[in-house]
Amino acid sequence: MKVILKADVKGTGKKGEVIEVSEGYAKNFLFKKKLAEAATESGIAEVNRKKAADAFHKAEEIKAMQALANELKGKQVTLGIKVGEGGRVFGSVTSAQIAQELSDMGYDVDKKKILLDSAIKAVGTTEVKIRLMENIETKILVVVTQA
Repeated sequence: MKVILKADVKGTGKKGEVIEVSEGYAKNFLFKKKLAEAATESGIAEVNRKKAADAFHKAEEIKAMQALANELKGKQVTLGIKVGEGGRVFGSVTSAQIAQELSDMGYDVDKKKILLDSAIKAVGTTEVKIRLMENIETKILVVVTQA
C-alpha cells in the first residue's frame, strides 16, 4: 500500500515521502497515529509540487548567498579599540562587532557566520572568514585601529 508520510517515522521514511508499506502497518500504526495518509493522485501531485517549490527556493537562496559572498570578498572593515600605554589593548574585537559594522555598511551577516578562532586582541589587520552557507565562504579584512 502506498502512503504519504506526514511526519518522520524512524526506520520508515521522512516527512513528505511517498513510500510502499504493508497494509497492516499502514492501517494499524501509521494511520492510527496520524503519521501518514493514503497516497492519492492529488496527494502525490501535491508532494511533488512542494518538492519542486522547495528546490526552487533553495536554489534562489544559494544564488543570493553566492552574490553576497562575491560582494563581500576583500571588503575592509575598520574598528577602533581603546589602547593604553605601551600598546596594550583594552578588550577585544568580537564577531558581534564585526557583524554590526557590516550591517552599518549595508550587509546583513549574522554574527554566528563570522568565524573567529578567538577574539582579536591586537591593533592591525586580520583576515576573517565568513561562512554564509555550507560550501559558500568568503574572506574580509578587519582593520583594528587605536580609538
